Amino acid sequence: MAKDRKQNDDYAAPLKRLLLGVLIVCLLGLFLLWRIDSPRVERFRAAVIDKVVPNLDWAMAPVTGTVNLLHDFQSYHRIYQQNQELRRELQRMQSWKEAALQLEQENARLLDLNNVRLDPRLTYVTGVVSADSGSPFRQSVLLNVGMRDGIVDGWAAMDGLGLVGRISGVGENSARVILLTDTSSRIPVTVQPSGQRALILGDNTVAPPIDFLEDAGKVRPGDRVITSGDGGVFPAGLLVGRVAADPGGRLRLRLAADYERLEFLRVLRDHATPRIDTPGDLIAPPGGPHSLLPPMETPQPAQTGGAADG
Repeated sequence: MAKDRKQNDDYAAPLKRLLLGVLIVCLLGLFLLWRIDSPRVERFRAAVIDKVVPNLDWAMAPVTGTVNLLHDFQSYHRIYQQNQELRRELQRMQSWKEAALQLEQENARLLDLNNVRLDPRLTYVTGVVSADSGSPFRQSVLLNVGMRDGIVDGWAAMDGLGLVGRISGVGENSARVILLTDTSSRIPVTVQPSGQRALILGDNTVAPPIDFLEDAGKVRPGDRVITSGDGGVFPAGLLVGRVAADPGGRLRLRLAADYERLEFLRVLRDHATPRIDTPGDLIAPPGGPHSLLPPMETPQPAQTGGAADG
C-alpha cells in the first residue's frame, strides 16, 4: 500500500506542474492577445464575445436574480420603515383627535352654561366636578369651589341644561352637592302646562318618581317640570326635566341634566333665601313649622250692659 501511494505521488507531482505551466502560458497568451490593438485581433475578440456572451445568460441568471432580490429586499425594508412611521403618525393623530373631541365636548358644555336663561337676579359660580361619591346609598359630587367663593349650604347647582342638586356641606376650597337622585332629596316642583304641584323623591335611580300630585290625571308624559320655589328650597323656574311613565304606569322624572357627564356645575347665588346653618333649617324655618301660621287672636270677654253703665 505504501508503494502504490508513492507511485501515485510520483505521477501526480509532474502532472500538476505540467498543468500549471500550460495554464500560465494560456493566461499569458490571452493577456497578450487582449492587449494587442490590431484590427484583426479586434475582430477576433468581437467574434469571441458574440459567440460566448449570449450563451452565458443561463449562467448570469442566478446572479441577476440575486441582485434583484437584494434590491427588492432593500425596497421592502424602506417600505416597512415608512409603514411603521405612518403607524406612529396615525397613533399620534388619534390621540390628538381624542383630545380635540374632548375639548369640543367641554367647549359645548361651557357654551350651554353661558346660553341658559336664568332669573336676572341670580348670579352664579361655575365649579369643576372633582370627585364622585360612587356610593349606592348616597349620591353626591364634590366641586372645587367653597367658602372662599361665597358658597352657602342649600344653594342650587345646575349643569348646562337643568337642575342637578343642592349644596350640602361647604369647606374652604370645596363643596358637596347632593344630587336629585339621592334618597334624602325632596324637591318641590311644578308640572307645566297643567300647573300641578308635586314632589320629586330621590330613590338612587336615574329617573326619580313624581309623588304628591294634586291631580295626576292632568299630567302627561313629556310635560315640562320646573322648580316651584315652595318652601324657599330652590328659586322658582329652574328646569328639572320632563315627565315619563315607567312600565308599571308610575310617573317618573326624566332629568334634564346629563348625570353621566357632570364636569362643570353652576352654583346659583340665591341671596333672597335665608342662610341655612343647620340641616333642619332646610326643611322648616328656625321658629318651627307653626311659625309660618299667623298669630291667633285672643277672644276678648264681652262687656255687659251693667258694666258699661258703671
